Amino acid sequence: MSENAVCCVELQKHYQMGEVVVRALRGATFDVPRGSLVVLLGPSGSGKTTLLNLIGGLDTPTGGQVFVGDQEVSTLVEPALTEYRRETVGFIFQFFNLVPTLTARENVELVGELADNAGEATDLLERVGLGGRLDYYPTELSGGEQQRVAIARALIKRPYLLLGDEPTGNLDYETGLLVLQLIRDISDDSDLTVLMVTHNAAIGQMADIVISLRSGHVESIEENASPLPPSELKW
Repeated sequence: MSENAVCCVELQKHYQMGEVVVRALRGATFDVPRGSLVVLLGPSGSGKTTLLNLIGGLDTPTGGQVFVGDQEVSTLVEPALTEYRRETVGFIFQFFNLVPTLTARENVELVGELADNAGEATDLLERVGLGGRLDYYPTELSGGEQQRVAIARALIKRPYLLLGDEPTGNLDYETGLLVLQLIRDISDDSDLTVLMVTHNAAIGQMADIVISLRSGHVESIEENASPLPPSELKW
């Protein structure tokens, strides 16, 4: 098993928009050690979400390579890509994407039914502080509670990677800090590798590694010897 959870080599992604070619990524190269909490930081249009989608198998690169563990994700095609997303990666999105007609427990169980090595929905919801909300529907939950359901849903498959795309972007400041603390705790309590996209530079202070992107390039990679507790973040 590789010591790196993720390795990207000269990763490129181009989109054809009519007669214009948009170069969303222009040769991104970096490694992510196993068990790290990594923030992908950059302004809108920097390529950070594109990068996350390539690592998560939601899109395929124009050029370059993506390795996750010992698997070269960039060469996968369907149905291998679907199996990779199902078994290897847990996703947390800015918008919670819960099924409105299912309870919190049922939303988590739904994903668990698709995975070969699923955890227990009730245990995971208790872990994220929702043991008393198991049978509540999304409309009966606050935004922070819905995001915690989404985190439990991502964890039920026991993923190798946890990927978050602006997971606090739809939350108020105080609720966002609670969700960030939960993500930090999950990273600390397991060998799970977490990559989280944000445009908020303050959130980078809680990460083990900050990868800054600009105009499709990796502008800098900084290791943080003393990450701040999420409760101390200010923005």
